Amino acid sequence: MPAKPPVPPVATRKPRHSTTHGDRRRDDYFWLRDKGKPEVTAHLEAENAYTEAMMKPSRALQKTLYREMLGRIKETDMGVPYREGEFWYYSRTQKGRQYGIYCRKHRSLDAPEQVILDANRLARGQKYLGLGALDVSPDAKLLAFSADVTGFREYTLRLKSLASGRMLDLEVPKARSIAWSADSSTLFYVTEDQTKRSNRVWRHRLGTTDHTLLYEEADERFSVGVDLSRSLGFVFITAHSATTTEVRFVPAAEPDAVPLLAVSRRQDHEYYLDQHGDHFYIVTNDRGRNFRLVRAPIADCREAGWEQVVAHRDDTMLEAVDLFARHYVLHERRDAFPRLAVVRFDTGARHEIDFPEPAYSAYGGGNPEFDTDVFRFGYESFVTPDSVFDYDMNTRGRVLLKQQEVVGGYDASAYRSELVHAIAADGERIPVSMVYRAERHGDAPSPMLLSGYGAYGYPESVSFSSSRLSLLDRGMVFALAHVRGGGDMGKRWHDAGRMMDKKNTFTDFIACAEKVINSGYTARDRLVIEGGSAGGLLMGAVANLRPDLFRAVVSQVPFVDVVNTMLDDTLPLTTGEYEEWGNPNEPAAYAYMKSYSPYDNLVAQDYPAMLVETSINDSQVMYWEPAKYVAKLRTLKTDGNPLLLKTNMDAGHAGASGRYDYLKEIAFTYAFILGVVGVVR
Repeated sequence: MPAKPPVPPVATRKPRHSTTHGDRRRDDYFWLRDKGKPEVTAHLEAENAYTEAMMKPSRALQKTLYREMLGRIKETDMGVPYREGEFWYYSRTQKGRQYGIYCRKHRSLDAPEQVILDANRLARGQKYLGLGALDVSPDAKLLAFSADVTGFREYTLRLKSLASGRMLDLEVPKARSIAWSADSSTLFYVTEDQTKRSNRVWRHRLGTTDHTLLYEEADERFSVGVDLSRSLGFVFITAHSATTTEVRFVPAAEPDAVPLLAVSRRQDHEYYLDQHGDHFYIVTNDRGRNFRLVRAPIADCREAGWEQVVAHRDDTMLEAVDLFARHYVLHERRDAFPRLAVVRFDTGARHEIDFPEPAYSAYGGGNPEFDTDVFRFGYESFVTPDSVFDYDMNTRGRVLLKQQEVVGGYDASAYRSELVHAIAADGERIPVSMVYRAERHGDAPSPMLLSGYGAYGYPESVSFSSSRLSLLDRGMVFALAHVRGGGDMGKRWHDAGRMMDKKNTFTDFIACAEKVINSGYTARDRLVIEGGSAGGLLMGAVANLRPDLFRAVVSQVPFVDVVNTMLDDTLPLTTGEYEEWGNPNEPAAYAYMKSYSPYDNLVAQDYPAMLVETSINDSQVMYWEPAKYVAKLRTLKTDGNPLLLKTNMDAGHAGASGRYDYLKEIAFTYAFILGVVGVVR
């Protein structure tokens, strides 16, 4: 007799009622928030067992995918060294080891290697390891680093003597960003409160027990960070919300000085400081949402004295500026993709670094040195592996230092990258970037994986993935929907997909799906969609709105219980995100949020097949959101499609931390995707 199919777990219903603005809600699965309770653990483990049983037929494919992906990676490898002071710094990996090894050599790359931190040793006895800060002191004698061993992004700050190799007697829990003083005598660091908001800045003079509180941020919408300028001139203390900033500064050579305020905060005014000579250079949105560049004397940096350097432009977002002794580099974004522009301080002459492909990513690399004419940048695309260049800002010559090696051989000409546009309901053009095997163009509809995010102003990065080749080589198309809510087209793109315009993100994604279907790239029964975190919200929303449009959904650490989470200001991130999603304590924001919250809008209808993935120690989207979502959906869905919940019981928001374990997670997800579209080889 054939084996009986696995039976999905049924979560106990324990109704909990709450009323907000006169609206009464029932939550049958609120009890799943009780982390560590035996019944909660038992339910998550039952879901994992069911998922494992349902995926059992794909075990051979999972193993094949893992071997393929591992086989493309150069397991023993070294990153490109960068110069800082008298040392060359780099990281490397060794075959069989999960984590990186951080090293340096004195003056010459032919010098003996000094290991400054071996993350594999830190990870001994731990199921998870995440590194936060990793910062060598200006005198090159000390390493400040932080590590998390749970996945909850709760980092402990440590100091290591690079002369003796011994850990020093410093251990600061819940530490976030750090910055050194210029003379290496003092360490500035930030700690977080019980909601994981970075709210306090401390100054610690080495060799003493003194930890002085320099600044405490009282406004719960704001977090704070510290950083040392490339010039080593100033330590900046930046308080920031989603829409507003305020900067204080301390001369790095005078670490005991009282922090001075640059410009008082003003709602919706964002500005960021850096230093060159006797001026601060300031990226500011005071004249427009896409930012401009100004400068002001350090002695008096009030707004009245700001001198414009680069004007605001409606079609170009100024994302950041790198200052060097004789040049500065503008990080800009136009028409959905990044631009790098080099400008000379003495003449103002400007030129852009040219890139050969229509869809790509370009970004600054290791550039710690101030007095240099060489700018290091990274470049990649869907078909070009991650490449590191040194660029001579005077001659415009570039040198390729390293390109990610795809072991076993890789022919970029076998793949094609393409950019198309969908038309949203309001007429806006939404970019969709794609990659596929070159021979599929013009053929019948292919299976497709369409990915989206659309939040916080984060642009979608067009990046290379050697793991993704396992999908492309099996005939799948991979596509990115550059929907509103992200930053692909500047701040206006973000503004048009947040707060009371959040639904644009969802309808944009639906328009992108319709575009790739109607253009013949794929078909409804061959289209899989994926998104994580805020992208998981996107997945939940579009699955409710248009379940007929997709064959399957992969939803990773999904933010799906929007109303309950945003009403609970004891949770990490909640208060600080009122400026992204709205404040549900306000009736209009509550009503709008409830109208799209995936958990609150599940109904009795057919849904696509779903794989929902989460981690027990996620500090950004708590595990109970996807657990509740799946439990409720099981009671409502009217289809026979699989609904799987997989919980990593040892990790956090980003999943497994070790590189081999991470590949196994990708292989599992890819096996699900390929299985639902009928590709099982």
